[in-house]
Amino acid sequence: MKPASKDRVRNITPAPRKALGRVLLVEDDPVLALALEDALLQGGAQEVVICQTMKATMAELDRGGKLSAIVLDVHLADRDDGWALAELVDLLGPKRPRIVFSTGSPGDIPPDIAEMGPIFEKPYDPVQLVEVLAGSRKRGLFSRLLR
Repeated sequence: MKPASKDRVRNITPAPRKALGRVLLVEDDPVLALALEDALLQGGAQEVVICQTMKATMAELDRGGKLSAIVLDVHLADRDDGWALAELVDLLGPKRPRIVFSTGSPGDIPPDIAEMGPIFEKPYDPVQLVEVLAGSRKRGLFSRLLR
């Protein structure tokens, strides 16, 4: 088998990544937050806003601006019900940002809230989070029924 020429290899371009848009990362562990931020930016996020507390998250949501996704830690430094933010975001309707839970305690998320988005149990590979966010989002009537 003949190896590919260098010119041929140089002309191969990777498939374009789906832009992840602006991501709100609610995480109080600074090391994990930086690892997730790095993975999200490398995976196509235009911006990653990190909030370590419920108070900071509410302030960021009040500022407005379109969010593509929100990654929620369940236990924050100032509250143990970080999942409650998902209820607020869900009120934004069908064009709301995608919700992803990031937690060491998935059983602490109430079942009806857990249906709002995928749950990543810590520790996990940040690349898996990027893959889920970059995947197609179900749209339309069926997606709302299947949530």
